[in-house]
Amino acid sequence: MAKVSAIEKGKRVRRTVAKFAAKRAVLKAIINDKTLPMDERFKAQLKLNELPRSSSKVRIRNRCEISGRPRAFYRKMKMSRIALRELGSQGKIPGIVKSSW
Repeated sequence: MAKVSAIEKGKRVRRTVAKFAAKRAVLKAIINDKTLPMDERFKAQLKLNELPRSSSKVRIRNRCEISGRPRAFYRKMKMSRIALRELGSQGKIPGIVKSSW
């Protein structure tokens, strides 16, 4: 099980990303628009730099919803390989059967 503080930090980062997503999208559109004057694009870049670092989407770390494990994460199932194997062995995930021979 992951530390509770790490799980809570991940939740906080997701909230921050959601809060600033629209503002970041507008500023990035201005920065990438080559038809606008250079000084206007530069001002938009400065405003983007003033936003919190945690508002960037790349700061999000995928974690298992069951154990909080950050590695070996399956996006489709939103869980780690270990939790997936345990639930698959118990028959709690439809379509997944642990192979044995």
